[in-house]
Amino acid sequence: MDSTTALIFGYNQYAFEIIENVQDQYESIRIFSLSDDNIDQDENYTVEHFDLSDSWENIEENLNTEKSIAFCVLEDTAENIFLTISLRAYFKELNIIAIASDTESANKLKMAGANKVIPLVETTSEIITNMLEKPISSKVLNSILYEESDLKIAQIKISKESQFNNELLSNIDWSRYNGIIVLSVMHSDMQSEFIYSSKVENHVIKPGDILVIVGYENDIQEFEKKIGSKRYVNWSHWSW
Repeated sequence: MDSTTALIFGYNQYAFEIIENVQDQYESIRIFSLSDDNIDQDENYTVEHFDLSDSWENIEENLNTEKSIAFCVLEDTAENIFLTISLRAYFKELNIIAIASDTESANKLKMAGANKVIPLVETTSEIITNMLEKPISSKVLNSILYEESDLKIAQIKISKESQFNNELLSNIDWSRYNGIIVLSVMHSDMQSEFIYSSKVENHVIKPGDILVIVGYENDIQEFEKKIGSKRYVNWSHWSW
């Protein structure tokens, strides 16, 4: 019987985070790198070399396209778009998830045939890594990636008028805010810390700090009203 497989194109930090998250959900994981230098370097997984001009017959064998998934995480945008086009042209039913550096790239990747696109900012990979440390957060991430979900990620910038201003982060009862999961706090220098990390226990919230949260649109709006702060970046395009 054909196995369920996660195909990961790219050998980088994003690939490692995805492997960590999907290794228990798929019977096999295949990692592909454009560079020969990465072959046989991974102690846990076999890394296969591929070329963007390759045909995909060798991958198609024993691949259940309806139950498998492909992640396009090449760091070069043009290469990632070309890869997505090529995979979609050959595999009509394969679920393809791609990363994008900005909204324009995300739109191109959707047009290229990606089922879902993850726009990335400088701190996103760290946030995803930290999410995986908490079972509930991992469940949320799984919902965002693999299911048809209205969940969104938003960045809420703390204003001078916010009720959180000058509040010790560890003193806040997050359970008061229904439907919201707070993932991390970003400081003014854009360094991100996981909300449950010991590093932020003594952090005092200041104007300009940014809370990264997950929730449904109505709950996010209600959260904004309650704390007296507005979205810094509108992540509405995270819903597919």
